[in-house]
Amino acid sequence: MPRLPIVLDVDTGVDDACALLLAALHPDLDLRAVSCVGGNAPLDDVVRNTLRVLETAGRGDVPVGVGARRPLLEDPVDARHVHGSDGMADLGMPVPTLTPDPRSALDLLRDVVEDAAAAGEPVTVVPLAPMTNLALFARVHPDAFARIGRLVFMGGGAQISNATAAAEFNVFHDPEAAAIVLDACATHGVEVAMYGLDVFYDPLVTDADVEGLRALGTPVADLAAGLISYHHRRFANAGATIGDAGAVAMLLLPDAVTTERLPVRVELTGSWTRGRTVVDTRDWSGHLDHDPHGLAPAQVHVALAIDGPRVAELWLRTVRGEVG
Repeated sequence: MPRLPIVLDVDTGVDDACALLLAALHPDLDLRAVSCVGGNAPLDDVVRNTLRVLETAGRGDVPVGVGARRPLLEDPVDARHVHGSDGMADLGMPVPTLTPDPRSALDLLRDVVEDAAAAGEPVTVVPLAPMTNLALFARVHPDAFARIGRLVFMGGGAQISNATAAAEFNVFHDPEAAAIVLDACATHGVEVAMYGLDVFYDPLVTDADVEGLRALGTPVADLAAGLISYHHRRFANAGATIGDAGAVAMLLLPDAVTTERLPVRVELTGSWTRGRTVVDTRDWSGHLDHDPHGLAPAQVHVALAIDGPRVAELWLRTVRGEVG
């Protein structure tokens, strides 16, 4: 089978780093580029963390584009209380020798998406961060956006939230961007899937798994162990989610994730609900016929259940160097 061409859009904190390792190292994925956006940490930290991970993985060939520093409208609010003061577990890693691509994130996205489409292998774009870069991409380069093969984003939730009582962090950080991206997917017929908090927490890596990684003594295994161990300490538990890495794993193990195609909107105005992904699970047309809002135009493959142990094992096998 040909390798799947993908692009990641990241705000590299701990779980983005886990996702980058999976995307960079799994032989069935062809990581064409990474774009960076402010989110979990300020943009400069995000870029540094992203380059650190790729350098550790031996993937200096992957171009890294620098994108938006802040949301479209809101003031930036980072999540260093979750990810550490440097945004990536405060592991004390050296400054990377890699440098970003001279192209902006938007130009890099345009070039990679158009080149892949022209070659007959449309790229899958995987936003793991606030979707500011992707919203700008949809507005500045709409023809290129329309050539995305598929968009799989980590964000939102049908039943679960974290940043507020109503909203998940990535969507809450820039709800206008998320709304623009969903609208662009509907307009251009780009298939879109949502890997949200309903499944995010289920793929867990244990203390015993961490000790096994440390015993290998490879740079990748040491980094992976440090990332997971940080979350074990931060949240005082014996099992840590690989988080965003699950959205990448969804590309490799589609049968491990149960999805349902549902209308999704982003709440932009509610005092207590701004940033919520409103997932419409109604199945009676009588209700729909009398809804003054009508049906949401964005039809999204929403992840509702996951085989967490199977996804976690895929990640572990990859960072241990056991797939090939």
